[in-house]
Amino acid sequence: MKLLDAHVKLSSLKQPLLNTSDVSACLRITLTHASKILGRLAEAGLWVQLARSRWALPTQVDPLLIPEFITAPFPTYISLQTALYYHGMISQIPSIMYAISLNRTHQYTTQLGVISIHRIKPDFFFGFKPFGKSQVKMASAEKALLDIFYLSPTTTSLFKSLPELEIPSHFRAREAWRMVKKISSQRLQTIVSEKLKNVLK
Repeated sequence: MKLLDAHVKLSSLKQPLLNTSDVSACLRITLTHASKILGRLAEAGLWVQLARSRWALPTQVDPLLIPEFITAPFPTYISLQTALYYHGMISQIPSIMYAISLNRTHQYTTQLGVISIHRIKPDFFFGFKPFGKSQVKMASAEKALLDIFYLSPTTTSLFKSLPELEIPSHFRAREAWRMVKKISSQRLQTIVSEKLKNVLK
């Protein structure tokens, strides 16, 4: 199959995020052949490899959809500094896209940006809803802030301190405190409570 023909057919799917197996099925070729074609399309700048067997069409994709695509089948939602920016709580857009997942903590460096995935326990995996045209899973303002506090005791220095923060009028303090009570670890609940108390002074 000619490279251009393959690109036109894949683009016509209007699915900007594809696995190698999807391409194999669409083009009716083997996985090995599909991988080679995708590699050549990436060399031509038409597609981008995000992770093993995961590819994106840069002209069509909403970058906010990438984290959950990369971590599939594990669920993931946009949070931390990235969500704080979209909620107007910090003014500077983060250079890294941050997300919370039930998958392992890992950082992916792609041609479409750096994506930082952070794992939390299932009992604290909530507090997000569809956002924007792509209906991407986005943490609420309250949950994005609490996720940072939740991860602050970890070894990474990413969440030790917050950038200059503005608490918006739509921030629901009562909802934030309700979420804190769902943290199963008493030690972690205490840490998050203290940090939230200091921010809301």
